[in-house]
Amino acid sequence: MTAIGYVTRTANGYKGQLKTVSIRADIEILPNREKSGDTHPDFLVVTQGVEIGAGWIRRGETSGREYVSLSLAAPEFGPRKLYANLGRAAGQDDDSVFALIWNPAD
Repeated sequence: MTAIGYVTRTANGYKGQLKTVSIRADIEILPNREKSGDTHPDFLVVTQGVEIGAGWIRRGETSGREYVSLSLAAPEFGPRKLYANLGRAAGQDDDSVFALIWNPAD
């Protein structure tokens, strides 16, 4: 499992950084206050005031625990989307710190 960033839970969502070989971006994962249907995202991912993705609350098949599944898109990523899940950051004792765990589509 490759971490492509880390975020910390805040009073209003999550805040942290997306990090890949070529990208370093401060991000916020904020509740989607405009959600009006089951298919609409639960969260919006924003950097520098620009929306670059969305997140949905999912439930693990085996664990039954909730997690956030993210879909990210920006010109810097090329023509494909980046997919990641928020998961427990390895070696962290702080329950409010999460890793963006890269989830390749193929």
